[in-house]
Amino acid sequence: MTSQLNVDTIVDKAGTGGTNVKVANNAVAVAEGGSATTNVVQGLAKFWVNVSGNQTSINDSFNQSSVSDGGVGQAIFTFTNSFSQNPFDNASGSITQPNNAGFSRFANQSSASSIGNNVRNTSNSNADHQTMISINGDLA
Repeated sequence: MTSQLNVDTIVDKAGTGGTNVKVANNAVAVAEGGSATTNVVQGLAKFWVNVSGNQTSINDSFNQSSVSDGGVGQAIFTFTNSFSQNPFDNASGSITQPNNAGFSRFANQSSASSIGNNVRNTSNSNADHQTMISINGDLA
């Protein structure tokens, strides 16, 4: 028999308001429209970083423990928690400055514990530029 629990707030045992909710790997969330669903654990980014133009000043990050400067436009980001395998799904894309000078970024190396980043300008030369990276996949 299926059960349903209807509550307004979930709190910890002490009733202090904090909560640490754990969900199984097969937990499903219903989309806003109600017809589509997504696997909660599989659908989350497991790593992301927003790095300044010099490729080593971190603006914000998740699951990122360190960064190494690989030269102009290049950096290697080490994960706090490694992925279970390599390759993983690396979200890549282009970055545009306000003056519409296009930049592109791509992974120049990766392992289960790190990813290399390479930023190039429209002349296909390495260039320092603000970069954002997001990675999905299974953690080890």
